[in-house]
Amino acid sequence: QVRLVESGGDLVQAGGSLKRSCTSFGIGFSISAFGWYRQAPGKQRDLVALIDSDEVTNSEDSVKGRFTISRDVAKRQVYLQMNNLKPADTAVYFCYAQAGRRQIEFWGQGTQVTVSS
Repeated sequence: QVRLVESGGDLVQAGGSLKRSCTSFGIGFSISAFGWYRQAPGKQRDLVALIDSDEVTNSEDSVKGRFTISRDVAKRQVYLQMNNLKPADTAVYFCYAQAGRRQIEFWGQGTQVTVSS
C-alpha cells in the first residue's frame, strides 16, 4: 500500500522552529520530486518546497531563508526545517511525492501546524 506518513502536527510560538518529516512506503519507483505543500483556511493548496533527485530545491518566496528542505534517499524520507515561524505559516502541511516515468503524484494525509503570535 502506498503511503506518505508525516510527523505529527504542532503548535509553536512565532519565532520558533519545527522540523517536519515524511516517510514514503510502497512507492516502487524512484521519487523524482519530494516535498511539501500547505493549505491555510479558505485558501488554495500552495507549494512550500520541493527537492528533486539531483538535490535541486525549489521553494516559495515567503519561506526562503527560513525553511530548508532535505531528503534521505536510503530512508525514503524528506525533511522540512522551519525556522523563524510566523503566524502566516499556520496551515495544514501536506507531504507530496512524484514518482516514476508517468510522474504519478502521491499525497500525505496532512497535519496542522499552528503558529501563535
